[in-house]
Amino acid sequence: MDHIHLAPRKWSNAELRRFAALFSGSVVNVSAWRDEDKEGMKYRSYFFNAKSYSLTNYDSDMRGFQGQQDEIFLNLEKILPDELVENFDVVFNHTTLEHIYDFWTAFQNLCAMSRDIVIIVVPFVQQMHANYGDFWRFTPQAIKHMFEEQGLEVAYLSFNNGFRDSVYIFCIASKQPSRWRQKLPFRTTYIDESFPHLSEPFAGCNAIHSNWKTTLKGWLISSFSFRK
Repeated sequence: MDHIHLAPRKWSNAELRRFAALFSGSVVNVSAWRDEDKEGMKYRSYFFNAKSYSLTNYDSDMRGFQGQQDEIFLNLEKILPDELVENFDVVFNHTTLEHIYDFWTAFQNLCAMSRDIVIIVVPFVQQMHANYGDFWRFTPQAIKHMFEEQGLEVAYLSFNNGFRDSVYIFCIASKQPSRWRQKLPFRTTYIDESFPHLSEPFAGCNAIHSNWKTTLKGWLISSFSFRK
């Protein structure tokens, strides 16, 4: 993978590893393809305390259904089958929603599948990267509101912000937030505190190439002030 794609993948993998061990119930990776983390591991290995682990996939022509063990055939744009409603404790989905035109139905289905936790990774700043369908980008604020409309509370939301990297959003939300008050931060911010000198130090500010002069100016000012 090119750096522009690999950097946010590694970042989101690291974020998932921070929290995956907290979850001990039934876990499903939705639209998982081969369950690969692009670093040589399976996401199944992240959830090592899970009681069970399943995959779902859909169209085999779009990195989809392969007939693997514990793999469920699922079209996220259709009405969710009754047997999958609140069938899992944790629903995990990595960079799928941008490829689904009816992303709102898909998102509602992700939330409906879970009894408690939903973990998603979505792109915020990223070039078009798939000719089989690449439709949407999501802001951190949009993700928070989307979860709230489905009755979930955001327990953790973060974003990478490397220079000229693609930017992903990582988010954990819960239907039972009281269970997680002592284990998850329950703090949401859209500001990158590494860039206080920018007039708009929000998510993605460092990924936009035109900011490099402002970033350099801020660094020089900070460095000079420190020396004084």
